[in-house]
Amino acid sequence: MDDLVLRGMAKWPNVPAVYGWLALNRRGEWLIKGEVVSNPTISAFIGRNYERDGDGRWFFQNGPQRVFVELGYTPTVYRAVNDAGAPLELESHTGARPASIAGAWLDEDGTLLLDTAVGVGVVHDRDLDRVVPAFTDDRSRRLGDAELDDLMARVQRGEDAPLAIGYLGGTMRVGSVRSHEVPARFGFDPSPVPPEGHPECT
Repeated sequence: MDDLVLRGMAKWPNVPAVYGWLALNRRGEWLIKGEVVSNPTISAFIGRNYERDGDGRWFFQNGPQRVFVELGYTPTVYRAVNDAGAPLELESHTGARPASIAGAWLDEDGTLLLDTAVGVGVVHDRDLDRVVPAFTDDRSRRLGDAELDDLMARVQRGEDAPLAIGYLGGTMRVGSVRSHEVPARFGFDPSPVPPEGHPECT
């Protein structure tokens, strides 16, 4: 966290938390009261001070105050930052670059979710053209378009299929997940609300 934020926390430790004010959408954009934050300096400040508590609630530490985040899907959104034709490389919406992939899944809509040391997150839908070449079979063999479409469709239906994704020299088998199961499976609260009896700011 920023030093300014840490000093604020120490000086005013009991400021009520804010709910229903800040959101993160599926494309990694911050929204304040439904309006996309377009200022890159503000977005970067939020990202540097974005954390989770012990109950799986994600928040932005704004000075002494926690601003809990409504999640459009997952706590992290990944962008593909490799050049076209180059090996896949990812960056999170906060600017962190994972060194490896710990898990990969497709949900019923074909959304790709990845788990890394940064956290579980969706891959930005506009980056799929740079992600698709990283898909292989479970023996790291490149796939033709028809074979890839078939394997992805099977995974989306919840079937076991030999689909994998390569990342920075490693390969991870792609599993199936249902979107409604994601928060519980990965231990996060997509829509934090204040505990009963606790003060809140909105």
